[in-house]
Amino acid sequence: MEIKGKIIKILPTQSGEGRNGQWKKQEFVLEFGDQYPKIVCFSLRGNRIDQFPLKLNEQVSVSFDLESREYNGRYYTDVKAWKIEKANTQDDEKSAADNSSNDNYPPVGDIQGSNEMPF
Repeated sequence: MEIKGKIIKILPTQSGEGRNGQWKKQEFVLEFGDQYPKIVCFSLRGNRIDQFPLKLNEQVSVSFDLESREYNGRYYTDVKAWKIEKANTQDDEKSAADNSSNDNYPPVGDIQGSNEMPF
């Protein structure tokens, strides 16, 4: 799944040791939606914390998985981010690609001075 929004809060990194060894977790809150914004708390785990540095108020696109587990008859849900991309970077790449396609056509100024048809 994927969602776009703004990072509004970065929580402190948590770490510890479990039965599988050392673990590290970083949680952050993303705000999304226009008229009635909603928030979701995501978690990054392990080496993904260093791979995707977080910045407050940054527009991002987050790829994530949902996972629930049962404990004593109650269910707990994790929203685990596995990829984070800056939203502005994607828009810049798209506009650069759009502008590069215009290189195949002559500038308008070259056509205006002549009475010949360009085809």
